[in-house]
Amino acid sequence: MPVDLTHYPAGDSFDEMLARPNRSRPHAKQLARLLRSMDEQELVTRQAAADLAIKEMGITFSVYTEKEGTIDRAWPFDILPRIIPKREWDRVEAGLIQRVRALNMFIDDVYHDQRVVSEGVFPSEVLEESQNFRPQCVGISPPFGVWAHICGSDLVRDSGGIIYVLEDNLRVPSGVSYMLENRMVTKQIFPELFESYAPLPVDSYASQLHTTLAELSPRRRRRPEVVVLTPGIFNSAYFEHAYLAQAMGCELVEGRDLFVDEDDCVYMRTVSGAQRVDVVYRRIDDDFMDPEAFRPDSQLGVPGLLRAWQAGNVALANAPGAGVADDKVVYAFVPDFIRFYLGEEPLIPNVPTYRCMFDDERKYVLSNLDKLVVKPANESGGYGILMGKSASPSERRKFAKLIRANPRNYIAQPTLNLSTVPTVIGRKVEPRHVDLRPFILSGRSNQVTTGGLTRVALRKGSLVVNSSQGGGSKDTWIVDSEEP
Repeated sequence: MPVDLTHYPAGDSFDEMLARPNRSRPHAKQLARLLRSMDEQELVTRQAAADLAIKEMGITFSVYTEKEGTIDRAWPFDILPRIIPKREWDRVEAGLIQRVRALNMFIDDVYHDQRVVSEGVFPSEVLEESQNFRPQCVGISPPFGVWAHICGSDLVRDSGGIIYVLEDNLRVPSGVSYMLENRMVTKQIFPELFESYAPLPVDSYASQLHTTLAELSPRRRRRPEVVVLTPGIFNSAYFEHAYLAQAMGCELVEGRDLFVDEDDCVYMRTVSGAQRVDVVYRRIDDDFMDPEAFRPDSQLGVPGLLRAWQAGNVALANAPGAGVADDKVVYAFVPDFIRFYLGEEPLIPNVPTYRCMFDDERKYVLSNLDKLVVKPANESGGYGILMGKSASPSERRKFAKLIRANPRNYIAQPTLNLSTVPTVIGRKVEPRHVDLRPFILSGRSNQVTTGGLTRVALRKGSLVVNSSQGGGSKDTWIVDSEEP
């Protein structure tokens, strides 16, 4: 039986393949033609081949459950690529670079003069109550004024087709390895699509990342010693840590593999003796990276690592303290940062956001909990969120109490009707909601991945795209022409 797109139900969402029922958007015509030429069994066979390839390649992610502890699962992948025209992407790319520049200027400012506070752009109480502001970083000036060298900003599109920034991830953003693996699998499963399209490549990311990290080296060397610091095999993103280390040709290390000497230099233990380290790409939170400076009970970090960074003897990416901007309340002020630091209007808007710390905005939120999504300032992965539309009255009452008890810790946003893309569901092609996480590298210059990690909510009607909560992913194609 052939794949039927006649009854592909776009609903009231902005569908990125169909402009209206059975009418493809220009950039998606070849994909729609290919789907119409296939039968349902071929679709199922190709999806099964992709699932097998992922299993054989060992592409996994880890989930923690109370009953089973940490378990590895195969990476959930949908074979139909998401296609975005380059003319649209060019503006997105410029907007992301603009945003990360302003965010780095904000971080640098709060650890130095705090002009953003003294000039009334940013409330002092937000900074004073920040969980991720690190007093140990005050006065430090990392190379190029960059604190967040790797940033992942999540983008969504609403029912009108407008693209928004949903949140920024500046501590230890993850997902880029899956973006790279998704492309490799798609090439195996849909080689004929690459004859019709020429998606911009993503496979140079590892070399771009290595160049960005090497630029930070405090020693002038032809090839600085760069290492990837992982918390270990039980971390949910360990697959990515190992993948990126291998792709960059760097050592993957745990805290026990490094030490800091009396001269505040970092060394790696090797079979041939201690070897000095220039740059640490840390995939470990501030709290656990150095028991001397942060949590004394941490067994994951390196004693003295912060001291070596403060002395200028090692570069850390992302820099300690960058998480001060990885706060959903701070997110609400980013458009103001862009105007303040750059003198420009934001190229990509924020999702409209209510800050519960302000009386009038909090009053509105408490009166409209059934229409809003409420988020705590520092949770991630979709945890701790109230989806007001689907929440029970008791859940809404619980959140009302939480907001009143600690208004600074909560923001609220309208429930966006996220855009949809075609997705293989059983033997059918159905629309599912998506977001997108591009990755921005910052060093001497800024670079944005051509596309990013598209995350898809595999459950019908769901807006939750996180893999830990039932979501999946897709390859993301930036195509140079609208109609190949």
